[in-house]
Amino acid sequence: MSAAPEHLLLLLLLALLVLQANGACVELEPDTEAVANEGFKLGCISCKMRSEVRAVASVNWSFKDPDKNDFSPMYRYSDGAGVIMDERFADRLNWRGSKKTKDLQDGSIYITNVTFQDKGTYLCTFSRKLIYTETFHLEREYKKEFVMNVVPRLTRSLASILSEVMMYVSIIGLQVWLVVEMIYCYRKIAAAGEEALRESASRRSSRWLL
Repeated sequence: MSAAPEHLLLLLLLALLVLQANGACVELEPDTEAVANEGFKLGCISCKMRSEVRAVASVNWSFKDPDKNDFSPMYRYSDGAGVIMDERFADRLNWRGSKKTKDLQDGSIYITNVTFQDKGTYLCTFSRKLIYTETFHLEREYKKEFVMNVVPRLTRSLASILSEVMMYVSIIGLQVWLVVEMIYCYRKIAAAGEEALRESASRRSSRWLL
């Protein structure tokens, strides 16, 4: 076994690990306290468990007033375009989720100029189609519901702080794991290459002796 194929294999492994790192997905609890007259991100993440399976997803947001029993459609994002469906949020909603892909995993939106009337229950719904083959598809739905409170000034909760800390810990842990895997793969390939070189040298010596 020559050194060139070994180096090529190592580069392929490194590229695969980098792609996995870039595609890391972490589901977090959204913030639930907005400040009046400021912007606020409504977070909603649904990680796809089978990354190798092709998928297409859409996201629907609904809103329920504190004194109402039913949700009303608020926002929809599909095929790279968002539509505001509730006049109360006209010109105040922006997409902050996954971009340049139909395989949505982040369905977050951003409310500008929050008002006290925005207080209520929000429902995020992911509709995902898993495409295993051209003829075999599976439909999956994921829902996330939470109550948003609006305050005159920010009083960040302990849960929000811990959630952000856990996000960074998860990302750092993943990066460390990837580095360990790269070192392991490199050492394994290097050891195999050295063994192959020794076997090759041994065969040459045997031929000269004969």
